[in-house]
Amino acid sequence: MDQLRMALEQLKIVTSTEMLKTFQTYMEGILEWNEKINLTAITDKDEFVRKHYIDSLLCCEFDEMQRADKIIDVGTGAGFPGVPLAIVFPEKQFVLMDSLKKRLNVIDELCKALGINNIKTLHGRAEDLSRDRKHREGYDLCVARAVANISVLAEYTLPFIKVGGNLLAYKGSDFKRELDEGQKAINLMGGKLAGERAVAIENLGLNHRIIIINKIKKTPAQYPRKAGTPSKEPLK
Repeated sequence: MDQLRMALEQLKIVTSTEMLKTFQTYMEGILEWNEKINLTAITDKDEFVRKHYIDSLLCCEFDEMQRADKIIDVGTGAGFPGVPLAIVFPEKQFVLMDSLKKRLNVIDELCKALGINNIKTLHGRAEDLSRDRKHREGYDLCVARAVANISVLAEYTLPFIKVGGNLLAYKGSDFKRELDEGQKAINLMGGKLAGERAVAIENLGLNHRIIIINKIKKTPAQYPRKAGTPSKEPLK
């Protein structure tokens, strides 16, 4: 876990032996479960640490993350970026949402065993759950990693976010084209592009950009469209 310790220091995150042990044990649990359920294509531990843990934590110093209290991770998969962020920010509340219940069951089991008490899981599709009063515009921050292009992602995520809140979307090198194509969807959902940031971690070669979108007005009642429509017919 040396590279994780180094990255946490660069991100100015105070670490402890207990924190690093929690990261280690969660990884081991995911890799063990991965033999039964398809959770991750990354099975090399060094790559797991770099691409799942460190990449997930690149937003830790962002003001948007620092001031958020209630955070939803849409399309969490095996718990990324939500679980690493929850380990680092035990004072914040995280909801990890996914459409595959089996994945969430694994997250629940591992978090219970490790005493990660600031995570709840939420099963369902974003298009349906964001229409529920308990979740619609109920979050200070949404994080999303490897879920969909910006046009689709805006419709999936912005309805969950309070006015004044933010979306942090983890993106790769093709982010500019996505942003150009996604402006209409961002605007329709009540969002405004606030910018994009890259966080460099020395010697690791991570090249993710994080797109920052502010929620400046309520999402119109007709959005999101019914389940399946955003991905089939992106707003352009």
